[in-house]
Amino acid sequence: MTSRAYFAGLALLTMASAHGAALSAETPADTVYRNGYVYTVDANDSVRQALAVRAGRIVYVGDNAGARARTGKATKVIDLKGRMLMPGLIDGHMHPQSGGSRLLNCSLNYEALTVPQFQSRIQACLDKDKKSSPDRWLVVVNWFQQGMLPDGVQTSAATLDALKTDRPVIVRSSFGHSVQLNSKGIKLAGITRDTKDPAGGKITRDAGGDATGLLEDAAQDMAMNLLPPLTVAENLAASSAALAAMRKQGITSFLDAYTDPETMTAFTDLHKQGKLTARAHFAVLIDLDKGATPQSAVAELLKQQKQFDQGPTTVAPSMQVRHAKLFMDGVISAPAFTGAMLEPYLVNKGTAEKPDWQPGPSAGPASYFTQDALKTTLTELANARIDPHIHVDGDRAVRETLDAIEYLRSTPAGKDVRPALAHDEIVAPADYPRFARLDVTPVLSFQWAKPAPDTVGALRDYMGPARYATVEPQAVLLNAGARIAYGSDWPVDPLDEWFALKVGVTRTAAPDAGKEYAGRLGAQPGMPRAAVLRAITMNAAYTLRQEALTGSLEVGKLADMIVLDRNFFTIPEEDIANIKVLQTVVGGKIVYQAGGMR
Repeated sequence: MTSRAYFAGLALLTMASAHGAALSAETPADTVYRNGYVYTVDANDSVRQALAVRAGRIVYVGDNAGARARTGKATKVIDLKGRMLMPGLIDGHMHPQSGGSRLLNCSLNYEALTVPQFQSRIQACLDKDKKSSPDRWLVVVNWFQQGMLPDGVQTSAATLDALKTDRPVIVRSSFGHSVQLNSKGIKLAGITRDTKDPAGGKITRDAGGDATGLLEDAAQDMAMNLLPPLTVAENLAASSAALAAMRKQGITSFLDAYTDPETMTAFTDLHKQGKLTARAHFAVLIDLDKGATPQSAVAELLKQQKQFDQGPTTVAPSMQVRHAKLFMDGVISAPAFTGAMLEPYLVNKGTAEKPDWQPGPSAGPASYFTQDALKTTLTELANARIDPHIHVDGDRAVRETLDAIEYLRSTPAGKDVRPALAHDEIVAPADYPRFARLDVTPVLSFQWAKPAPDTVGALRDYMGPARYATVEPQAVLLNAGARIAYGSDWPVDPLDEWFALKVGVTRTAAPDAGKEYAGRLGAQPGMPRAAVLRAITMNAAYTLRQEALTGSLEVGKLADMIVLDRNFFTIPEEDIANIKVLQTVVGGKIVYQAGGMR
């Protein structure tokens, strides 16, 4: 089915479902929820008492009396006992296959580690896996590179060469933009003193010009491409693990923000087995670094869409391929500094005891798309009815992308596009109102807006006070009229949506993060609670073109919803992080239920 036909079909499907619900309003429901705090996320953020479901759709939202009228002999009645019922969470930017596979790998668990602790944890993995041959790579994941202790300590191949192993070792940063190799890994990757940095990447070198084994952004491919691909069984295990984690969190829809055919094949297999428990949306990478043109890259995306897209949304979860992923830069965090900035990163021209932070020689790399290439690519995507999902971390990447979208909006096809800009960690204040004016959705990871090793200290020093004050402009963009959506970026961080929502409100770290990370991140306000929930429901649904079907609890919509163990709105702010999902429902079917739900 073409994208154009899909959107026409979606409109007809929505009208038909609403009409059918009206005609059969008094037919007994399959399930009734009563005595609850039913938070609808409708246009008025209405709170109701009861809700009824028939054939996977919501047929009633109102008071107990109205629900009672729809209760028949076969209706399952769930007494919420005052608990909160709300729309299912829609994660607008994650990497489920990577997250699932990391649950199965040697993991450093995002912990702040000293070099001896770093080495000890990896050695334990090597000792546990003694059956592997000397040529088999050890892949280590969830390395919180920015949290290494003490602050500023760096790793190199020598750090890993001290381990008792003959195997090549690759340690993947949780941010996804750096890997660390040992010397054997460097050799296998073919990296020498004469090897040039690839386009969009950096080979870190020591003072003598030798590679340290730290590879940034596109340079990671020099090693990552040597790793054996996951087997079919491993892909299925990773997908299954990801869906299990999502169900427990209350995620009913997600966008895989950087997919591949192997991932979509695994999810297709799970769908065939009846094991797809969330609505799956996929963004195919558009990358011009390896000789592709905008036209050929979009043609390849459409080929994958034809193979994997399962058509109009149905009551049961299915797969859709209607997004493209583009990278404009890397990350602003040290030591990468691959975020594209309007002004240079600062460097210390003094000493550690008496620092003197001054503008350095680098404002980050050139944006990964030139302005002409970006305009052409966005135009090709618009003509194909594919929505762009664009990684932008630094303020120059944000500005250049908004400039291209401003051009796109002047074209006939560009008027209907729904562009999303992911991350937006630093945005120039002059660009705040452009998101609303150009109807661009910032998809933000709220959990980043807290004091942490990657925000306190290094980032403050390298950015300087004026720019540091603008870091993570979540409420600022909201107040400028932007439609804020949420994306966890899992597995950059652990999958903990409720902690992230807490940070979105408070801009504070966890209580056990350490006294150096107490207090709020900067002087910016947190977001209102209602805005935080709308970001992970209706606004994320909008980026997926699903707002007519999901994202709120309204008659005619799909019954994608969750029951919480406490009320998001009445508990203390810090307690939001402790919320547990008691029940997750997708298309009227319970896909997860905790022991506390009766």
